[in-house]
Amino acid sequence: MPAAPPGNGDGTAARAYHEATKHSLASVQRAPHFLDFANMPLPFKVYPQLAPLPLPRDVVTSSLPALEVILGRDTAPGTGRALDLGTLAHLLHFTAGVLRRRVHAGGTTFFRAQACTGNLHHIDLYLVCGPLPDLAAGVYHFSPHDFALRLLRAGDHRAVVVEAAADEPAVRDAPVVLACTSTFWRNAWKYQTRTWRHAFWDDGTLLANLLAMTTSLGIAARLVLGFVDETLNRLLDVDGEREATLSLVALHEAAPEAHGGAPAHSPAPPVAPLGFETLPLSAHEVAYPAIVTAHHASSLTSPAEVGAWRTRAAAAARPPGTSGLGMSGLGTSSLRTSGSGTSGGAPLVPLLLPLPPRPEPIEAVILRRGSTRVFGREPIGFDHLSTIVRAVGRGPTADFLAPGASLVDLYLIVHAVDGLDAGAYVVDRERDGLVPLRSGDFRREAQHLDLGQPLAADAAVNLYWLADLSAVLARLGDRGYRAAQLEAAIAGGNAYLAAFALGLGATGLTFFDDDVTAFFAPDAAGKSVLFLMAIGRPARRAVSS
Repeated sequence: MPAAPPGNGDGTAARAYHEATKHSLASVQRAPHFLDFANMPLPFKVYPQLAPLPLPRDVVTSSLPALEVILGRDTAPGTGRALDLGTLAHLLHFTAGVLRRRVHAGGTTFFRAQACTGNLHHIDLYLVCGPLPDLAAGVYHFSPHDFALRLLRAGDHRAVVVEAAADEPAVRDAPVVLACTSTFWRNAWKYQTRTWRHAFWDDGTLLANLLAMTTSLGIAARLVLGFVDETLNRLLDVDGEREATLSLVALHEAAPEAHGGAPAHSPAPPVAPLGFETLPLSAHEVAYPAIVTAHHASSLTSPAEVGAWRTRAAAAARPPGTSGLGMSGLGTSSLRTSGSGTSGGAPLVPLLLPLPPRPEPIEAVILRRGSTRVFGREPIGFDHLSTIVRAVGRGPTADFLAPGASLVDLYLIVHAVDGLDAGAYVVDRERDGLVPLRSGDFRREAQHLDLGQPLAADAAVNLYWLADLSAVLARLGDRGYRAAQLEAAIAGGNAYLAAFALGLGATGLTFFDDDVTAFFAPDAAGKSVLFLMAIGRPARRAVSS
């Protein structure tokens, strides 16, 4: 294991990383990157010497309509699934499982449940659980390639996670905690240093699937970003540099007394290095030190530091006033810059009520979801857009967010939405509507902003999540960068799901950072774009991630 990282910094390292990895026309032209397909990494982490524990494949589909799930409607009391091996298999399959395979001359392409940059799935899932009805207590790795668990450590190690998370109540009482990691090289092969952004983008879209699935099955889930990095990395036997822990999700049954997966109060067995063999990812790996520097600078090193950070996080994200909620239930960020065009009496286009949901369950939407490759320039309805905006405004239940609050703001370029003028808008969460910023046809500008990609011009609407990073980093340090990126990506994942639940198409895109901020100025002055999603009616369907 490497030496312990220095602890969460003051935001300087995250800001330096963000500035250094911005896309601009000059940077893209200056630094072309050629893909070495002979050295392309394996898309899976494989333990060749560990026996698989096959997961059950018989899936009982959930009953709630997908759109209700995505909008955050709760299941009826007492109807939740038990946290057993079958439920975990259900969650894992529709969160990160392999849904389809395509065999071709160059090999096999795997299509996974969640969206991922470049279809380079570098996020791995681990389970830390107490004794469940049909699964022994232990630390397990989820292996998507053969849909199995592999036991890394036998015994109940939840006390290690509880200590690392500074006795966070949801973690302390959870029968199962999921840990998400990134093996950076599996994405950096294509995206180089920018991969640390993608780690949270791709973790976020994965978590959007997971949180939709837990809602549909009546499983309570809480996202946890406050934990001692070195402790979690040691438990999972990852080095913190090549592969590192990104996030935790504590899972609870609706009726926790249903089984004996008791809170983890007893001491855990020793956490010794494991050193299990894994298959080499490629002939050679390229290191990107800026990723390691930024990740270490945003690490937490003690339970006391975790507790203090979590307290600051909750205060930083608290909505102003009493609740600051409109009829949609969307919170407003207390980090919004003063003088923003969303304040006071600015013009407002009220959002419409959500569309009634189709009867199909979330599983069907996830099976159908894929990255749209061609949009036909047809309009969508303002009721479609209103429903999507409401869906993405539902932030995760997380230790770094107060209920109804947000670290990010949502901006839109509207091309073709029936009942809404073309132009640029920002979402006003407090007043439950869109504030017009600029009117006009901006298809050409959108294509430029989104790295010259025609998808941005052909879509009906482009959604941009921006954050005031200066305010976020001042309050939360370098780890605030992780929080803002992750929240924006979860919202983007919800937009993906909502669009497909409405029969539309969607795809994530990348962008010229400073040009996006300038386009939405003066309202967006000082803010940084974190995530982008294009939504519209597909001209033809093709999936890639």
